[in-house]
Amino acid sequence: MPASITLSQISWAAPDGRPLFSDLDLSFGTERTGLVGRNGVGKTTLLKLVSGEIQPQSGTVSVSGSLGLLRQSVQVAPHETVADLFGVAGALAVLRRAETGEATADELAAADWMLEARIAAALNRTGLDVEPETPLAALSGGQRTRAGFAALIFREPDFLLLDEPTNNLDRDGRKAVIALISDWRAGAIIVSHDRELLESVDAIVELTSLGVKRYGGHWSHYREHKALELAAARQDLADAEKRVAEVARKAQATVERQAHRDSAGRKMAAKGGIPRIMLGGMKERSETTGGGNARLAERRRADALEAATAAR
Repeated sequence: MPASITLSQISWAAPDGRPLFSDLDLSFGTERTGLVGRNGVGKTTLLKLVSGEIQPQSGTVSVSGSLGLLRQSVQVAPHETVADLFGVAGALAVLRRAETGEATADELAAADWMLEARIAAALNRTGLDVEPETPLAALSGGQRTRAGFAALIFREPDFLLLDEPTNNLDRDGRKAVIALISDWRAGAIIVSHDRELLESVDAIVELTSLGVKRYGGHWSHYREHKALELAAARQDLADAEKRVAEVARKAQATVERQAHRDSAGRKMAAKGGIPRIMLGGMKERSETTGGGNARLAERRRADALEAATAAR
């Protein structure tokens, strides 16, 4: 079965009660997807839902395949090394004992003799030249991020989950990470504001307060489509506001015409030119017409305002 991630009818509210997702439906295949949106809209929360770090308040998250999550910062424990980050400290210790002739027969039989070469290859892909025994505390924040990235690709997951992977990197590190993602052929969900990085993805998913929308292609393609959508939305809003004004103008004109007719009727009645029985009928018709016009005007006004609100 191909690797995939599916979120169905997901609802989630922030700790302050503000809803982030409501009945969200979204799926990811084995492509590199950039996840974009304003700060606070729920991008990191979405990654946490996918990784299983948090559970949705309603709905389901289904993951087929393995995940590799890179956080914005790599936490360092005392005496932890690059090998610990890779999860291979024990396996490396076996190789070291084998070099000194201290390994047991069982350890030698189970030893991964290509382990160091694979670690070096992963570190090299992120542009980091360090030894597995290097303490993480000896590395800068950007170097630790690159080491964490190397540890992820070392495990060869079906999906990379990356939260602002280039934030703490220097120019060389950022360049290495962008090159790696450009060459990555499995799945990836990448939260980022880095436009150069987003030029290397296959699709863009935009989160907004209105929901979620997928755009095929990289950042520039997304921006072109977004500009067209915004232009169309602005035109819809202008048309809707014009309609609101037109409905108000017509309603006012109707009121003024009715008032003019009523005034003319009252003047004729004052001159005694209209029988009393006809005056009663005219008054009733005037009230009926005025009420009908008012209800019709209100319905048109409500429809126009609804259209303007939707466009806005």
